[in-house]
Amino acid sequence: MTKRRVALPSEAASEYSAYVDSVRQAIVSSDALGDTVQEVLVDLNGERDLFDRWRAGEEVTDADHIRLRNYHPDNAALESEWYAEKDEGKFARSKTLQWLWRQFDRTPLASNVGFALDFRQMLAKQLFEEAGDNLRIFRDVTMSYGHNLRVGDNTVIHDSVHLDDRGRLTIGDRVSISEGAHIYSHDHDIVDQTAVTNYHTIIEDDVRITYDAMVRGGVRIGENAVIGGKAVVQHDIPAHHVAVGAPARSVRVKPGWESVARDPDDELPSNRRDRIIESVIPDDIELFDEFGRQLDPPEG
Repeated sequence: MTKRRVALPSEAASEYSAYVDSVRQAIVSSDALGDTVQEVLVDLNGERDLFDRWRAGEEVTDADHIRLRNYHPDNAALESEWYAEKDEGKFARSKTLQWLWRQFDRTPLASNVGFALDFRQMLAKQLFEEAGDNLRIFRDVTMSYGHNLRVGDNTVIHDSVHLDDRGRLTIGDRVSISEGAHIYSHDHDIVDQTAVTNYHTIIEDDVRITYDAMVRGGVRIGENAVIGGKAVVQHDIPAHHVAVGAPARSVRVKPGWESVARDPDDELPSNRRDRIIESVIPDDIELFDEFGRQLDPPEG
């Protein structure tokens, strides 16, 4: 069943569009992006009067003090901040824009699809390595960095999807990613989980990834393929195939595509090694093992 078109009242639509564009212009022209993000979040949360009094040195409660300080991304930390191999120059900007993205999703306006889709589209254009036109990104979508993420035109990403671009993640045109899906571009060693390998994960055009599916780092999902709900994709999926299960396996070719698709009974290829991204950690980075586990197996 296709969707019908829905139009907001013209006055509201005009105001929403003007505000989104004003935030875009503020980001593009900013010499201090963290300060710009702070100002936007203060206004979106309706705390301008309190914020101005706090900044002028007036007394506020301890809770108010912490909350107002939290609007500035310099006073916040993301999990990806601890990733030793990240590009520090790119991350400084992407962290700031990610903070705006994540905190926007905590506001009441984030539930207004008529406003929020345009706001996230605008942010994606600033944050992602490449963001196509007519993206529809819903609430609570997270990413590791953002700057290693490429998304094509007319793609839909639903609520609570995680897009891991610790390595590199490419998503094509007209892709649909359902609620709760996780798509990874890194993996951990099975013995020493502090040892990480980054990959280029590729989702080709017209793919549909359904709810709660997981795609392992370095996998390539061919064009027009379908990944079933709760599937765990550990190998490449050929174009036009339907894959289900954990681990996912191809069970059929989409009707009408048999003449251009490979046999679903063929063994699924695993070309993850071809998509490894070599990482270099600077010598001046102090590393630590957050687990401190015994890694040597028992003798005998």
